Amino acid sequence: MWVLACLVMPPNQVRAAGPVSPGPAVQFHGDPSTRLPPDVLPSLGCWFWSETEFQPDGYRPFLDLVGRHSAFNLLTTSLRVPQREVTESAVHEQIGKAAAYARQYAMKLVMDLDVRLARQAFHRAYPDELQEMLRLREIPLESNDEVVLTISADVPGDHYTFATTPYVPVSSRLVRVYLCRETEGQIDPESVRDITARCRVIDAATNALSVAIPPDFAGRGQQAVVAAAFAHLTPDVFAPHLMAFQRRILSQYANLPLAGACKDEWGFPPSFDGCPAKNDFWFSRDYAVAYARRTGGRDLTRDCLLMWRAERGRDQERQAAINHYQQLAWQRNAALEDDFHRAVKETFGPAALVATHPTWWPNPDLREFKKNGLHWWAATRDLAQTDEVTPFAVRTALTKKWGGPLWFNMFYASTVPDYEQALWSHALGGGRINFHPLYPTPDALGLRNTTALLRGDLMQADARLRLLHFIARTPLDSPVAVIFGHAAAMNWAGPHYNDVGLSLANELWRHGYPADLIPADEIQAGALRVDEAEWVRYGTQRYSAAVLYHPEFEPAHNLMFLTDAARGHTALWRVGEWTRDFEARPFIAQWPAGIKATADVPAAVSQIVSHLQTIGVQAQTPATETIGWDTSSPAPPRTGTCRLIDGSRIWLAGSRQLAGDPLAINEVVAGVPIVAEAKGVLAVRVNAQGHLEALAAGGLRRFEGGGVALQLDPPLDLAFWIDAQRRRHGVVQETTDTIPESLRAWTPHWLRLALPAPVASD
Repeated sequence: MWVLACLVMPPNQVRAAGPVSPGPAVQFHGDPSTRLPPDVLPSLGCWFWSETEFQPDGYRPFLDLVGRHSAFNLLTTSLRVPQREVTESAVHEQIGKAAAYARQYAMKLVMDLDVRLARQAFHRAYPDELQEMLRLREIPLESNDEVVLTISADVPGDHYTFATTPYVPVSSRLVRVYLCRETEGQIDPESVRDITARCRVIDAATNALSVAIPPDFAGRGQQAVVAAAFAHLTPDVFAPHLMAFQRRILSQYANLPLAGACKDEWGFPPSFDGCPAKNDFWFSRDYAVAYARRTGGRDLTRDCLLMWRAERGRDQERQAAINHYQQLAWQRNAALEDDFHRAVKETFGPAALVATHPTWWPNPDLREFKKNGLHWWAATRDLAQTDEVTPFAVRTALTKKWGGPLWFNMFYASTVPDYEQALWSHALGGGRINFHPLYPTPDALGLRNTTALLRGDLMQADARLRLLHFIARTPLDSPVAVIFGHAAAMNWAGPHYNDVGLSLANELWRHGYPADLIPADEIQAGALRVDEAEWVRYGTQRYSAAVLYHPEFEPAHNLMFLTDAARGHTALWRVGEWTRDFEARPFIAQWPAGIKATADVPAAVSQIVSHLQTIGVQAQTPATETIGWDTSSPAPPRTGTCRLIDGSRIWLAGSRQLAGDPLAINEVVAGVPIVAEAKGVLAVRVNAQGHLEALAAGGLRRFEGGGVALQLDPPLDLAFWIDAQRRRHGVVQETTDTIPESLRAWTPHWLRLALPAPVASD
């Protein structure tokens, strides 16, 4: 029988409770379920459809599998099939059947309804609104013969084209031919002439364009630059009808019982090297119109030449052009994400979830600059969502931006042990896994890649960690903000290209002081601010320290933020100078008193860590591990302790046993002694009066602290808490149908959760 007593006492008067008679039973609310209730943050899994799911009842095997052997509430679901699009009635019908069947297991689908899964339909509707790539190539004109230059198209692909047509070129056109002369590695701007009318297109295939340049322009040092645009099979990011077309897709599915919709890794087609030569530009007529409107009439094609090749005496113009081109890209991508978010809510209701992650290349570097302009912090989501090996400093920052207590990371690897490590590491870093099937594997879409995750103790360990969902009300406490210059990081003609300050943020994590990585654009957006109590603040996070990292090209009015911040409580540092504004004009920053300048990252880390230690900010468990294929960013280990913004303290242990190692705690939290014996998970929050406000634990045997004493035999997975209205709640996991009367000392309102049964081994 259960042996438990729950006594509310004044602090420092805790006593261990002896055996208690069960007494009359407390009835649980509803039947036991493996699913979390709808008012609690969900458990997420991924489902990718192959042609198998389109067979009669083809959706049942996967749903039967995860319905019986997982605790997933929501399945982020996407098509990976050839020659099928979400606009087709047969696809709509099959998704509807799958959504209805999933509800038999109390699961819901969050369906990927992105326009990239309807590229053929968009092409038919708007053939002149496809995404173009402008490719600039040069050829010397030193002979007296006609010169022919052929430019070939690229064929990008990503997970959306995994089993279907890539982003193939569908047409080509000549945009411009320039004559120019280069001296000492730079173009002479006075030599640049538009000679397009004098040239002729020999062949304009879908995947290549050949242009003949007449011999009239031959001469020493003379060269021609040909700008050819290739339209690819995907909507132009700047297409006038893109938002309306996206909304029509959502409306088509409004009659289905979906829990929301996904927009996954949105942006331009991918570039896996970021185009080191800088001679390929995402382009379109509408992009050029938007660029001209923003820049007072500048010609995007001519500026692409300037952005590619340095021109004598035009460094300032070149840097400014890059700033505008890059900012225009991320702001447009963010606007599309924001409209999608609004449209999903309008279509499926205010409770609908907008998933999944805006991160594509899971590192804020040159690949992501070209994909979406690194718009992650402006891509509207209901939950902070990332994928793969996105740095923890980004994950926690997005949690602050979107207001939830947890982030969700769509994680995949080719072996189960990587998931086992990631499960505990994610939790210690303030988040959870959205479980992607094993990948890469020889059978990428096979059911066995999900089945492998449902064997053994992985789902049981995940269920133990989900107890934190009930009591977590604020994110992981990150005492440091690393605020990086977005324009400086993306400007390849500037001094700080491809450096967002991640090395600084990572090093602070390695010292046990989580740092949030935030672009300086969030100052202008009003999300990063100085609050009424004079702290630098992002969401619910008030920072003990903040670092302005490479502010070159930031707008001058950001100095007002720094001036306000310097008067407050957050200690301020800067790395790098600020000598040019966004237009790349000379700028002399009048630094407010109190901002400490540092020479480099090691100096900044040393000074910040020393300051935090001096003011008594307690370190959390250092991030010393790596997960998956990225070894550059640190991850928390499987065992350690962390702290939430509201003061909640969490201890986790999963290094030796996947379902959780023994925990023996004898520590002080907010001045209150805590003594506990548990397994895998223990989380505690006490209020200002020293009373227990919340407790979550796996395999809890003993707890003393905050006026509560518990002795449990056998041990119990449980969580109980007091909500904002001072009402008491409780949940237990995997126990009998009733619990002892003694639990009424806390509350008569209890929820029972069942554990999913593991898949039997082969």
